[in-house]
Order: sequence, then structure tokens, then C-alpha cells
Amino acid sequence: MAQVAAPVGTLPAERATNARSETIAFIVMVVLLLIAPMVVYPVSVMKALCFALFACAFNLLIGYVGLLSFGHALFFGWGAYVSAHLAKVGAISLPYWAGGLKWFVIALPPMPPEIAIIGGTIAGGALGVVAGVVAIRRQGIYFAMITLALAQMMYFFAVQAPFTHGEDGIQAVPRGKLFGVFDLADQMTMYFTVLAIFLASFVLIYRIINSPFGEVLKAIRENEARAISLGYKTERYKLVAFVLSATLAGLAGATKAIVFQLASLTDVDWPMSGEVVLMTLVGGLGTVFGPVIGAFIIIAMQDNLAQYGQWVTVIQGMIFVACVLLFRRGIIGEIAHYFRIKL
Repeated sequence: MAQVAAPVGTLPAERATNARSETIAFIVMVVLLLIAPMVVYPVSVMKALCFALFACAFNLLIGYVGLLSFGHALFFGWGAYVSAHLAKVGAISLPYWAGGLKWFVIALPPMPPEIAIIGGTIAGGALGVVAGVVAIRRQGIYFAMITLALAQMMYFFAVQAPFTHGEDGIQAVPRGKLFGVFDLADQMTMYFTVLAIFLASFVLIYRIINSPFGEVLKAIRENEARAISLGYKTERYKLVAFVLSATLAGLAGATKAIVFQLASLTDVDWPMSGEVVLMTLVGGLGTVFGPVIGAFIIIAMQDNLAQYGQWVTVIQGMIFVACVLLFRRGIIGEIAHYFRIKL
């Protein structure tokens, strides 16, 4: 039987529908986030926004490149440490070896919050370059295990490094004044600063995944051998995507340290890497808005079920199993599939 050709214009019409659905979803998200601090405790929403950015950064790697990292807490946690240290102390400590581990200290005054956040972001990106060069040549479980090993190595370094203060962490981090004008000690000022950082990063991620570079990443995810046959240097593309993901994860950690005025071992430990995997899967792997929804659900659950102590982890595990068995596309993925739209 002869096949009937699809009407001319079907693809552009589909693209227009997808663009319209994504635009509407973005507007709804922005409106909800603008009114959220009037209904919910602002600090809780800021925490969710920081983790939503972390989940979006992670989704850029696993959802659009197909690389599963079990060590993203490395970038999130060290972004938080560097940001907190720069905001509270300012001095830069660099390790070197001279018959033993020594520290070269550059004396600097405490930095304003914008410089501290930029410093934490750069730290995440720099660690992403190192970890990416080591891990990117491996695939599947080998890649995941290498990232986990590197993250744990830096976790134990955080335990021993003097400027991290070990199990006490860096506490009482001053929020300071943004650009010397906006006092971040005010909760609403801090909230809208975090919201601006999140929205700018979200738009950047959206632009990346819908750019020609993003299309190459999707091609690598679907069939790397074919992408190589077309002449693409896939390892370079994967390394750039890995560094971008690490940089944005560092930005999330740096922002979180300023919001909570704290950077601790919890930020860099392996359960943090597991949480961001859970957030991404619950919301929807490879969707634009899925990680945001997943982060808000997991953070809301942690806050509201805190009275049950360690049982929160058990409940999270049950949700993870339920998502894998019943909602393989995640919440947003299932909604997008049902309505045949892109979210």
C-alpha cells in the first residue's frame, strides 16, 4: 500500500505548538514564583529554587547527553564552600606539596555576594573541567562510578581542609549587599535575587538545548556512533556539556550558601548526588520543566515530613520505585505525552 505523504507544514505547525506550550508553561511558572513568597515561607521557596537549578543542570547532562553522573554533589558542594568562604573570609587558600601538604594563602577581605557567587560558579566549572577530562572517555556505569569516586575523594578533602572547618562547616556567612545597594538580609530582596538567578539560568539552559549545539547533544544521546560517522567530535561536545552542567551546579550551590548562610559536608556528600537524580526522575528526564517540578516536590516533602526523621529517606525511596514502575516519563513527561506537547 502506498504511503500518503504528510501535509506540507506539519513539522512547522508542530514546532509552533511546542513553542506555544513551552511559552505558556514558562509564563505560568514565572507568575507562580512571583506570588509564592506571599503564600509560602520565602526561605523554603528559595531552597526549592536552588535545588531546581541544580536539577536543571543535572538534567542538561543526563537528559540531553545521556550521561548519568553520581558525583554532581562535587560541583554543588564545592560551589557552596567557595562562595561561603569568599563571602565570610575572602582569603584564597591554594594547596601545594612541599614535603607535605601546605597551603599558600592570598590575603583578601571578605567579598560582596555577587563576587562570592561568581567565585563558587567558577569553582564548579573548574572542577567540571578536571572531572570531565578524567571521566568523559567512559560510558554507562563506568562513567557514573568515576564521577562518584571523584566526588567522594573531594568529600574527604573537604573533611580535612582547614578552611571548610570539617563537620562544623562554614557558618554565619554574611549575605551582604548586592552590588553595594541591595541588602540581602531582607528576605524579599534575597528571594527576588535568587529568582532572578534561577530564571536567567533556566533561560540559558533552554537556549542551549534548543541551539545547534543542543541538537548535536541529542544526536549523541540517541546514537553516538552515527554522530561520529557524521564527523562530530563527540567527546568534545560531551566535555563541554559536562562543564556547563558542573558550572550551573556550582552556581546553584553558591547561591544556596548565601541564602542559608552555611556550607557544610551535607552539600558535598554522596546522598546529595542521589537527591538530584531523584528530583530529575520524578519531574521528568529530558524535559525542560520536569526538574523544577521534581525539585519542588522533593523539597516540600522533606520540609513537611521532617518530623518523621530518617523515614523521609524511606518515603523518597518508595516514590522513586513508584516513578520507575508507573511513571517512567516522570510527572511532566507523562503530562506532555498525554497532551502530545513538549514541556
